[in-house]
Amino acid sequence: MNPNRTKELLDQGRPAIGTGAGYSSPWAAGALAQAGFDWVLMDTQHGIWESEALRTGILAVTQAGATPVVRVLRNDFGLINRTLDDGVLGVIVPMVDTAADAERAADAMRYPPRGHRSMATPYLTSIHGDNYSAEANDRVFLAVQIESAVAVENAEKILAVDGVDGCWVGPADMALTMGLTLADIAVHDRHNEAVALVVATCKKLGKFAGYACTTLEMGKRRISEGFTFVNVGGDSQFIAEGSKRYLSEMRD
Repeated sequence: MNPNRTKELLDQGRPAIGTGAGYSSPWAAGALAQAGFDWVLMDTQHGIWESEALRTGILAVTQAGATPVVRVLRNDFGLINRTLDDGVLGVIVPMVDTAADAERAADAMRYPPRGHRSMATPYLTSIHGDNYSAEANDRVFLAVQIESAVAVENAEKILAVDGVDGCWVGPADMALTMGLTLADIAVHDRHNEAVALVVATCKKLGKFAGYACTTLEMGKRRISEGFTFVNVGGDSQFIAEGSKRYLSEMRD
């Protein structure tokens, strides 16, 4: 089986920098991968991906040399299994609030004896080379989302679950569940303390810490704080910002 570039970086404690693709365009996802990002997130929770486009997107990202990552719609055994069978190498599971939630996600990620992922004919996973079924358990990774006040309280129990490779902080939902506003993200003491607790817990347990960033400034800040699974921007943001800049300069 071919290497998983992102997992190798994370296992070494080095930053793996990704970006988001939500427009259900395999061509956009492939272009983002060709730009040199380590991983491309195809978001099926908040994005608009259809199943056939998603499979083509996974192929496009893989062929361009980046790691295909999908955020699933919910913490569901069948969804996680299906996503892995489509050729994804990294899975992000949203709204993981307890150790039991984490155990359910981890159980779906890997073949027995490390989990209960169902063995299938390697139709789409064959894009990753030979011996996929024998090596996949060590090449795929699971990032659970820590995105609520409850999840922060349970962070150590969640991250201690075998099969959870790391986390991905969802700062917006975290703020809202704390009774804060979106303007409080990264500036309010309670929000910053929660984020610091999560990254410290990851370091303690030897798991990678991830953070969903929207700006370059935030991405650089989080990497300096010890986060390694970090994404910046995405297809919609790049289109909006780039088109506005070009139009503004042309009109000037």
